[in-house]
Amino acid sequence: MKRIASLRGPKKLNRSFTVSFLLFVVLAGFGAFMALPLIYAVNNAFKPLDELFIFPPRFFVNNPTMDNFFDLIALMGNSWVPLSRYIANTLLITIVGTVGHILLASAAAFPLAKYRFMGSKALFTIVVLSLMFSPHVTATPNYMVMSWLGWINTHASLIIPALAFPLGLFLMKQFMEQIPDALLEAAKIDGANEARIYWSIVMPNVKPAWLTLMILQFPALWGTDGGSFIYSENLKTLHYALGQITQGGIARAGVGAAVALLLMIVPITLFIISQSSVMQTMATSGMKD
Repeated sequence: MKRIASLRGPKKLNRSFTVSFLLFVVLAGFGAFMALPLIYAVNNAFKPLDELFIFPPRFFVNNPTMDNFFDLIALMGNSWVPLSRYIANTLLITIVGTVGHILLASAAAFPLAKYRFMGSKALFTIVVLSLMFSPHVTATPNYMVMSWLGWINTHASLIIPALAFPLGLFLMKQFMEQIPDALLEAAKIDGANEARIYWSIVMPNVKPAWLTLMILQFPALWGTDGGSFIYSENLKTLHYALGQITQGGIARAGVGAAVALLLMIVPITLFIISQSSVMQTMATSGMKD
């Protein structure tokens, strides 16, 4: 009888209504607490200057206004480099860097996950060890390499390092190892080549993984200001341009609040759309059949 019961499927968790309600209240409380910084940033963007500097500070806006956004538009309109140029530079760096990283990481992870060749374990060990180094440690070597290649003051100096993000290769390999080998062998019997297997079978099955990479890489590139790699004003990003506007002192505090909201809207929206796939990847990236 026990065996018959086990074949019917996993047992459902028997939990009383009171326990479920208390669990919901606790989780809702934690969720609301984590949302407070976002709510505060949204309210600040619509506060007039007198409410921004009031003490003690108020969490919610009393007299919402769009003046902060109108002032931002007026300031950007007076810039000798048009706002559209900053947006185009940011979109170019973000889209090319994100899509390129997903394709490169998945293409490199496929043979590491499904084939055994000389040096494959050593190569993956190097990838894992590279996760230990923070971007601050590799900043100087990156600059030296970009300078040697002649890519300083070009968008390539920001895009190429983004393609080599080691966490992407690690996640893709761990996720691809869960794909049954029998599925790939069946495709080979049907006449599919390696490129067809990679694009038509592997990539659709690891969709949560590359959506996670998109979530991780997109905000990093969206929020970059070029650092020490970009000097020309025509090549600067939107983050740099908006950051320069907020350097005008306390008179531009309202504009700064509007800038903070605009810069966080796009990454947060992208995360909300893909959050279920992100959670699935984080929960299964270390599992194997």
